[in-house]
Amino acid sequence: MLELVKAGGWPMLPLLLLSAVGLAIIVERFWTLRRSAVLPPGLGREVREWAARGKLDPVHINSLRGNSPLGALLAAALDVRLRPREEIRERIEDVGRHLVHRMERYLSALGTIAAAGPLLGLFGTVVGMIQMFLGILDVGVGDVNQLAGGIGKALVCAATGMIVAVPALMFHRHFRSRVDGYIIDMEREAIELMDVIDPRTRRAAAAVAAADAVSPPHAAPLPGQA
Repeated sequence: MLELVKAGGWPMLPLLLLSAVGLAIIVERFWTLRRSAVLPPGLGREVREWAARGKLDPVHINSLRGNSPLGALLAAALDVRLRPREEIRERIEDVGRHLVHRMERYLSALGTIAAAGPLLGLFGTVVGMIQMFLGILDVGVGDVNQLAGGIGKALVCAATGMIVAVPALMFHRHFRSRVDGYIIDMEREAIELMDVIDPRTRRAAAAVAAADAVSPPHAAPLPGQA
């Protein structure tokens, strides 16, 4: 590996730097975008049960906000739970945009690495070819070592650029897809929570419960009656 780096010359340095940065971003995003860290299992159902029982206080809500991105979204809905549904939806959308930005952190840099890798590899290729032709001008075409060195530098840089770019592009697409899936799941959890805390839904449920409580039980039909 060291010999290949030496063969590529100084254009290999930015490629190696990009590969190190890309690897660090991939490892960090894998850890941060774990499903258990973004969408803890059972959290949405637990919060809906809290809201249905009315056992909500600032301590619970603040603890929920620091739990995970899903917890932060549900806590934002609970902060305005006594307001109309439209205002609750607006708050969820506002907080959701910030959470999406946070989940997509460093993905733009990873996409830049995927785009810059081949360009830097091409740059190294051009540098190697220029050195090769300058060597031909100095010593002619009889020095095979000079020609081989220039061609080798061009090929090594081009290959390294693709090696850096392909994994960066693949993981960039993968993380984008993962974030999109999380967004859909978080929207579903937020809608289900809104159905629980919506004042109109609560009033309708209370009216149904009151009607059931005051209505007399239906008498069983006598034999022979339709």
